[in-house]
Amino acid sequence: MNTTTTGRRLFPGAAPADAAAYFRARLAFHTDVSDVAAALSAGVEPGFVVVDSRSTESWEQGHIPGAVHLPTTRIAERAEHLLDRSVPVVTYCWGPGCDGATRAALALAELGYQVKEMLGGFEYWVREGLAYDTSRGGGRRPADPLTAPVHTDDCGC
Repeated sequence: MNTTTTGRRLFPGAAPADAAAYFRARLAFHTDVSDVAAALSAGVEPGFVVVDSRSTESWEQGHIPGAVHLPTTRIAERAEHLLDRSVPVVTYCWGPGCDGATRAALALAELGYQVKEMLGGFEYWVREGLAYDTSRGGGRRPADPLTAPVHTDDCGC
């Protein structure tokens, strides 16, 4: 078996068919900031609604334009008033270190919604240089060169 210079073992990858099934399933459950942004800016109905699952204070600090504010703790009582079960939902929270979007996606799925989680959350939305709204108006920061290409919208992935 291969080892690294630190002596850790490198385990073999999954069989190609198993790997393909895993990654296909993963794409059914997750999306990313770039794909959501591209769909929202395409000039046509994106075919999904974006849900911010964070607190009101967090929402006011900044959120994706056009998102629906539905804190995870309020999903059971408010989802049916704010969302159409025939329209897929994309949830997000703060970022990769927060499971809020996962908890929101689970709550929505249990209520019968088709749902995906947006990886990266609001943090990566902002880090990729995308526009956001706050309680004081809109904002936008330059793209972080560690998370997004600086001179093009196409990351090539």
